[in-house]
Amino acid sequence: MTPPAPETGRLPIPLPTLLAQAKDLTIDRLHRHLHDEGFEGVRFRHGSVFRFVDPEGTRLTVLAERSGFSKQAIAEVVDELERHGYVERTADPRDRRAKLIRLTDRGRAGQLAAARILGDMERMWARHLGQDEIDALRHMLEEIIARQDR
Repeated sequence: MTPPAPETGRLPIPLPTLLAQAKDLTIDRLHRHLHDEGFEGVRFRHGSVFRFVDPEGTRLTVLAERSGFSKQAIAEVVDELERHGYVERTADPRDRRAKLIRLTDRGRAGQLAAARILGDMERMWARHLGQDEIDALRHMLEEIIARQDR
């Protein structure tokens, strides 16, 4: 275990907690910017669709598998996104009984705006910390994620 910091006598914040705080701050900032750009109602849980939906559309069961959420939870998220005009349900051309979840024009615009906003944040971090530091951070996080399955 890491010893307490000499100047405060307190234990340092555990790295997983720092990572969670950084994620929370990033997501909060992302959602504020999206709202300011007219993409109202986007919440953290909506990423379970935005991050995993294919350009041609994706079945609900596939979204559930990719996101790790239950079919019922993903269905609720899709319902919310549909009410906000970000997704639509269309017939699957391979099986007319099945439905595909597809981004609307508004949903695609929101997805592109989110990618731009996150890219802007990363560039800001690089200006403050240096590109080499950001590259090293990216590499370390990719390693941490890759080793989770081991």
